Amino acid sequence: MLATTRTSTMVREMNEAAEGGYRFQGVMGGETAFGGSEVVAIMMRGADTAGRFAYRLLATNQTSTMQEEMTDVGSEGYDYRGQTVFSSLFGGDEVVVIMERDNDAPLVEFEYLLVATSQTSTLDRELNEAGQRGFEVVGVSVGDTAFGGEEVVVITRRATAR
Repeated sequence: MLATTRTSTMVREMNEAAEGGYRFQGVMGGETAFGGSEVVAIMMRGADTAGRFAYRLLATNQTSTMQEEMTDVGSEGYDYRGQTVFSSLFGGDEVVVIMERDNDAPLVEFEYLLVATSQTSTLDRELNEAGQRGFEVVGVSVGDTAFGGEEVVVITRRATAR
């Protein structure tokens, strides 16, 4: 288990663990008994201890920024593995997304589309349109908007041709 208040520390520790044969299993953000508001990541080592995985952590409170960053690292073969929301040191909530690349697998590039809305009819329509374009749902979260309401954010992805 890894726990920290800083995403830069978490990504460094995750990649160090991955070099030792550990693989990411899950993530959660929130108040812990150890150090207040932290990101907690679970890493496990199976029978194959080769260090073949690499990780990137993306953190922002802007949906458009997250989509752009996910697509950027997706073009390098990183795939979505999980997300959480936690209170950052700078104030406010941030979405943290875990991206993983299997260094032993052939490179597959991914494109991401984030659909964010507080209207279920809009969400339904936009997800159907995304599905028609070849995107599949890989994650969903609910968070506060800048306007004080709740917003559903759905992460979708599709593999792209090289």
